[in-house]
Amino acid sequence: MDRMPRWADVLLVPLISLLLAAVLSALVILGIGENPIEALGYMIDGALGSSNGWSYTLYYATNFIFTGLAVAVAFHASLFNIGGEGQATLGGLGVALVCLALPWPHWTLALPAAIAGGALFGAGWALIPAYLQAKRGSHIVITTIMFNYIAFALIIYLLNNGLKPVGQMESSSARFPEGAHLPTLEDIAALVGVEAFERAPANVSLFLALLAAYGVWLLLWRTPLGFEIRAYGKSEPAGRYAGISPTKIIMITMLISGGLAGLMAVNTVMGEAERLVNNSVQNAGFIGIAVALMGRSHPLGILLAGLLFGFLVQGGAELAFWTSIPTELIIVIQALVILFTGALDNMVRMPVEALFNRRRQTAPPKATTPAE
Repeated sequence: MDRMPRWADVLLVPLISLLLAAVLSALVILGIGENPIEALGYMIDGALGSSNGWSYTLYYATNFIFTGLAVAVAFHASLFNIGGEGQATLGGLGVALVCLALPWPHWTLALPAAIAGGALFGAGWALIPAYLQAKRGSHIVITTIMFNYIAFALIIYLLNNGLKPVGQMESSSARFPEGAHLPTLEDIAALVGVEAFERAPANVSLFLALLAAYGVWLLLWRTPLGFEIRAYGKSEPAGRYAGISPTKIIMITMLISGGLAGLMAVNTVMGEAERLVNNSVQNAGFIGIAVALMGRSHPLGILLAGLLFGFLVQGGAELAFWTSIPTELIIVIQALVILFTGALDNMVRMPVEALFNRRRQTAPPKATTPAE
């Protein structure tokens, strides 16, 4: 047996990769003449040093949890869904149409409808690439990334031709009715008499993301469909031999993946902007790939990786505000994390695996009883 313990695979390898990315990031900061220790202090204080900072961190983390789960579900079926950006964009259209369709009397009625709208539009945008992969053999990476560009163009067209109210200059839809306003963490804290999270965007969508993570865990590890998805992803020939239909797995997996990406719009479109605006996804679809890679495609890992990337985005904004370090540096740090957790994963994994194998071989044999 040459596998390392599960805890080392899930925690130790990503942690070492993260440390390597942090060391290289520190060298980059030193290279532009700034102090990396001070930079880290600004990031920690801005992202975690106050309830307001926490709220922004959780807001971004909510986006990344949804898109990370979307990518992870596809990963388990050996599908590289790179179209989360477009599926979340169309999910925003679904949420906006639902919220604008009726004068919702209360958010508890509007939220389930918005969830359905976002998930259906996100899944619908993944349907055609899934069909082309399942029936025509088109590569899912090519088709989904092309559909991202189509989604961007479609939303810009709709925002300027139909969704924008007459006489309005800005390319955005009308503001949603008051009854579609989702409670923010500030509102929730106020219910128990606590003043916190002032004017920050985190809202009840955070709890929806946690439920989605639990639902994905149930689906993948506690249902026959999840077993089929993982079995097909491990070995397509073995899956076929076991009677698993590739067409069924590809179609269902991509619909679930697209639906999860579409749900992200509940947080950004309904929870934060309260209207449909251009670029409401803000690259969360692409960051979801890194989140899924770092989280080892497991919901718990994705929650932790989502928090990390939420910290990086919010901390990076504070860093750019208080220092001369450009916000582009955060993209560099994210790229380094992606590099070490994805492309250079084996550079960390192989030495760690060899270390555990060496310890296993040098460990004394277990004592046995006479009966054994």
